[in-house]
Amino acid sequence: MHSEDQTLHSADHAETTKPPRRRIVIKLGTSVLTAGSPRLDLPRMVDIARQCAALMRDGCEVLVCSSGAIAAGRERLGFPAPSSSIAHKQMLAAVGQSRLMRVWDNLFEIYSVRVGQVLLTRADVESRDRFLNARDTLLMLLREGILPIINENDAVATEEIKVGDNDNLSALVATLCGADLLILLTDIEGLYTSNPHRDPEARFIPEVREIDEAIKQMAGGSVGGLGTGGMATKIQAAEIAQRMGTEVVIAAGRYPDVIRRVVAGESIGTRFLARSSPLEQRKRWLLAGPRPQVALLVDAGAAEALRTQGRSLLASGVVGVEGEFRRGDMVQIRCAEQAAFARGIVRYDSTTARQIAGLRSEEIAERLGYSWGPLVHRNDLILV
Repeated sequence: MHSEDQTLHSADHAETTKPPRRRIVIKLGTSVLTAGSPRLDLPRMVDIARQCAALMRDGCEVLVCSSGAIAAGRERLGFPAPSSSIAHKQMLAAVGQSRLMRVWDNLFEIYSVRVGQVLLTRADVESRDRFLNARDTLLMLLREGILPIINENDAVATEEIKVGDNDNLSALVATLCGADLLILLTDIEGLYTSNPHRDPEARFIPEVREIDEAIKQMAGGSVGGLGTGGMATKIQAAEIAQRMGTEVVIAAGRYPDVIRRVVAGESIGTRFLARSSPLEQRKRWLLAGPRPQVALLVDAGAAEALRTQGRSLLASGVVGVEGEFRRGDMVQIRCAEQAAFARGIVRYDSTTARQIAGLRSEEIAERLGYSWGPLVHRNDLILV
């Protein structure tokens, strides 16, 4: 077994022997860290540090995804006029990130908790090697009793900074480390049937078993003005984490002792129940990783076999190849002009895939002189 796979196997085995909710990811929105003001709210931040330290003393492994770099930068520079310019926001993030981390370091030191900074972007999970490197870094920090403080690398990010991707980033962190629980702290109590700031008839939803289109339609936009995320990105994050076997809770960060109460299972916020069978680590990467621009087009029979029978994708079911790719690359799988319904790691390059498309398995070796089996093996494939 490859050493990488041995590490993965050991980590997965360790997860199954740990008590429930031992590994917890906590995402802190800007509105939580500022208490709705233009400045970082140090009393609230020190209380968050206190709660995290208490969880660690109780045996939990805690990771914090902290927003607030741009808000900290604005405060440090004397609150310059707001700008929609990406470069301006990146400048604020570059100034604010060091201050934000210094504040966290000082506050956690009160409770004798060591912290480590990890800056990530989606690109860090878009290749197998970088996914494993990021995962190993987080697991090593946890193993050494160090609390990772993670943020989007806003000083170099472009699209991420515009859509407030720290919610989704926290779901990817939960994916990387195999978290049992993801807590998304925000400025409202949880999910409502509509925006409670605008609709007095909005009803609170305490529990969600499955995120469907109706749930997604309930998500509104950001209302605080300091952060860039809203309920929509929290639902996206919850959907990713839920599919990984991670329970998710969206709750108001202003509630007293909110983190410890959520971990204790108290009915607070909106709880998104985890799916019963978490995906193995390799398929976690397939789901959280890249959105490939290349595709294998399949016929209706192959699509049905993949969707309902858990089959591998055989060359005989492929009717077309879009784009250029190498063996081991990620590809989309779809029917004709329809949206992709699966993605996977392909075993042949695009040139070879075109040569064997439509061939039965026994014909591949005759055509090529060798065979690596199906185009995409079921162990390297996931429905999206």
